[in-house]
Amino acid sequence: MSNNPSSVATSAPPSSTASKSRKPAAPDALDPRTKTVIGLLLVSSFVVILNETIMSVALPRLMADLNITAGTAQWLTTGFMLTMAVVIPATGFLLQRFSMRGLFMTAMSLFSAGTLLAALAPGFGTLLCGRIIQAGGTAIMLPLLMTTVLNAVPAHRRGRMMGTISIVIAVAPAIGPTVSGIILNALDWRWMFWLVLPIAVLSLVVGALKVQNLTEPKKVPFDALSIVLSTLAFGGLIFGLSSIGEAAQGEALMPLWIPLTIGALAMAGFVFRQLVLQRTDRALMDLRTFASKPFVVAIVLVLVSMMALFGCLIVLPLYLQNVLGLSTLNTGLLLLPGGAVMAILSPIVGGLFDKFGPRPLVIPGALVLSGALWGMTTLDESSPVPVVIVLHCLLNAGLGFIFTPLFTSALGSLDKSLYSHGSAIINTLQQLAGAAGTAVFITLMTTGTTDAVNDGMAGIPAAAAGVHTAFFWGAVISLVALAASFFVRRPTNELPDGVTIH
Repeated sequence: MSNNPSSVATSAPPSSTASKSRKPAAPDALDPRTKTVIGLLLVSSFVVILNETIMSVALPRLMADLNITAGTAQWLTTGFMLTMAVVIPATGFLLQRFSMRGLFMTAMSLFSAGTLLAALAPGFGTLLCGRIIQAGGTAIMLPLLMTTVLNAVPAHRRGRMMGTISIVIAVAPAIGPTVSGIILNALDWRWMFWLVLPIAVLSLVVGALKVQNLTEPKKVPFDALSIVLSTLAFGGLIFGLSSIGEAAQGEALMPLWIPLTIGALAMAGFVFRQLVLQRTDRALMDLRTFASKPFVVAIVLVLVSMMALFGCLIVLPLYLQNVLGLSTLNTGLLLLPGGAVMAILSPIVGGLFDKFGPRPLVIPGALVLSGALWGMTTLDESSPVPVVIVLHCLLNAGLGFIFTPLFTSALGSLDKSLYSHGSAIINTLQQLAGAAGTAVFITLMTTGTTDAVNDGMAGIPAAAAGVHTAFFWGAVISLVALAASFFVRRPTNELPDGVTIH
């Protein structure tokens, strides 16, 4: 595959490209229709992604109300990610085959229906079903947003736009615990869904009135075998990873080797199938994206960063409540500054990316991320709350400097024909990394706590020891991101006209 500058330049709207010679400012202008569509996609995506982690602070309450274990309650988050990982691989096909308007309506209809079912749930089973239906809509929305931006925004403006998208991808999950903590302080857990439902329905109604197609659907071949293999591959791997926590407590539904082996074998078959189909441009997920070095390096960094983000999102609230004895409201409020830091930084970092490229941003970000995780290894039952807040803010600041440059340079390095496939791959692997991070951190925390109890420690010190174990290995993993950050480069096809890399 060749990545030439012209392949990306053609992704800009015809009006902005054609007028380039007449008006210097034209490439910076988006027509009103495009602005409206992207704005609505951003708001809708923020709402649906927020729900991915909204359950984390609620786990202790749900464990008591529904009489379930921590490993079972974890499925309300990992089941969401599992569904997304199963659906997202097909979005590369869906985004080419169906209209933007049709996909938006489908996504928000699924999300709204799932939200309603979860709000009415009488028990864990129905609640989990509602979460799964929600995830089906979420899985379509995020690739739809990314692909729309890549096709409608000029290359040299993508940093700023991807900075805004990073608020959706990273900040929405980061403030999920805060939102749920505030709600749970005064209301039943079902209100986490009742309060979201009107927003989802409003987005659906506005979308029905305002969303217009910015791309032309085309007939692309559908390969049922690829769908089956991707479902078994990503579903099996995430199911196995998500069962690690239950296995550590002796409560796994089946031996771990079964789903992991099925997932690994199906993954091998899926990869082979795609390599064959992509020769005739019929792949469900075109793996020629991995011919781009910036894409590969960004994938590695995104995977490690997502593992750190989702691992901390589930362990930190448990630490604040079970070790420091804070309420759900205080837990949510204490996590708010970190989410605010990332929200403020993301668009700023996007603008800096357009000027300086990814490397000067990603390396400091990876360094701060690793430093924050190593700092979290010092947390125990006597740690001051302000220290926790500072460490969480540093963690989110590091991630804020990482996500925007990586998403922009990774997808911008691809040929236009591979945008939808690249978006599907990044979003699928994000879910895999999120599930892995959640499972690994929970397992390490559970194992560390159990070992401490067996050594004669009391309940709270033992729980603190488990948290230490989880954060220690998270800090070790962060060193991989730090090493990979030095290999980040800016693709030449993302630079403004006349600018070269020296």
